[in-house]
Amino acid sequence: MELFEKKIKKDAAKISPLADRMRPGNIDEVVGQRHLLGPEKFITRLLEKKELLSLILWGPPGAGKTSLANIIANAIGVNFVSFSAVLSGVKDIRAVIDEAKDELRLRGRRTILFVDEIHRFNKAQQDAFLHYVEDGTITLIGATTENPSFEVNAPLLSRCKVLLLEQLAEEDLKVIIKRAMEDKERGLGNLNCALEEDAVRFLAEYAHGDARAALNGLEASVMITRQDKDGMRRITLKSMQEAVQKMALLYDKEGEEHYNVISAFIKSMRGSDPDAALYWLARMLEAGEDPLFIARRMVIFASEDIGNADPNAISVAVAVKDAVDFVGMPEGWIPLAHGVTYLAAAPKSNASYLAYLEALEDVRKKGALPVPLHIRNAPTGLMKKLGYGKGYKYPHNYEGAKVEQDYLPDALKGKKYYNPTDRGYDKEISERLKIIKKK
Repeated sequence: MELFEKKIKKDAAKISPLADRMRPGNIDEVVGQRHLLGPEKFITRLLEKKELLSLILWGPPGAGKTSLANIIANAIGVNFVSFSAVLSGVKDIRAVIDEAKDELRLRGRRTILFVDEIHRFNKAQQDAFLHYVEDGTITLIGATTENPSFEVNAPLLSRCKVLLLEQLAEEDLKVIIKRAMEDKERGLGNLNCALEEDAVRFLAEYAHGDARAALNGLEASVMITRQDKDGMRRITLKSMQEAVQKMALLYDKEGEEHYNVISAFIKSMRGSDPDAALYWLARMLEAGEDPLFIARRMVIFASEDIGNADPNAISVAVAVKDAVDFVGMPEGWIPLAHGVTYLAAAPKSNASYLAYLEALEDVRKKGALPVPLHIRNAPTGLMKKLGYGKGYKYPHNYEGAKVEQDYLPDALKGKKYYNPTDRGYDKEISERLKIIKKK
């Protein structure tokens, strides 16, 4: 019977996703989380002593929460039951408790109950664990991407040790990717694949610290790459980008002129040509274009192309939108013409627009960088113990409400995104920022 069960597991492993097959089987295979798994660290010492402790594993997706729970159970040699809070209810919890009682009574083995996405359980469902965690029937390991201070009941939280898992670094992901390429038993080692270094680097950046996303992307790239005449799948940067691409939105080709004219309208205002902008406005209205569509584009334009060169522009654009909505057509062209001439003649600055795009590029390249501890909010005791808010300097307590202090993540210290122009009110903002920096 055992041989039959082993064969079933082996066959299932062959068709399971790469990310599932490559889960680390022991503590030596875990990549990252050195603050928990290094010599003399918490998890390492727990496994050495073979002690059971209820835990809440809090960390981003793909950081290894499920794998860590499996490793703890295997290393200590206990019964391991896993289920998802998304799919399970109180009835399932009771069944697990009964199984745990039988396991302890008949075999003398304790049970680790692993609850993925424990934050999705409501108060009643979480309360169902309390007594059995308290009396040792089960050892609970919950995994969550959400702050347990807010998502886990206080009585249950007090019975668990919270471990904060860190987002995997790009170098960690590169190790995981290359390991999957080389592993002949669980990975892609038997498929004659060659992976360019640029493709590895791209995938590690794309995954944003998520090992599952990295392995899914790797598997997709192998699937779409054809074998060459030598029977080799050569995965290039281009094929990797193709594998993880996001679907692009398509416009209706029958509406091409619609987009041509609105483009001409926006570019005329951007070029400070009120006459051309009025012509394209008239073209659109005469053709039956929705006036609120035009007004919405003007609101966007006021921020994107004028910005702080004339802070009143956004107010004018929003007022035009409200006026058109209130008055309607046919008179709605009057406030539209009023707004178009103002926006076209206003000084231009796209500094705030470009600043956001630069910040967005860092977000996409570097992922969700940790918020510096000193500027995190600390409404709970647990968060204070973890160092949230420690060392924060309240600006209003300092002269000019300004104090030297870092607000960006460590990896972006000193980064400058916003560079005001010397046009309109932008120039005054630029001078003010220089004075603040000098102080």
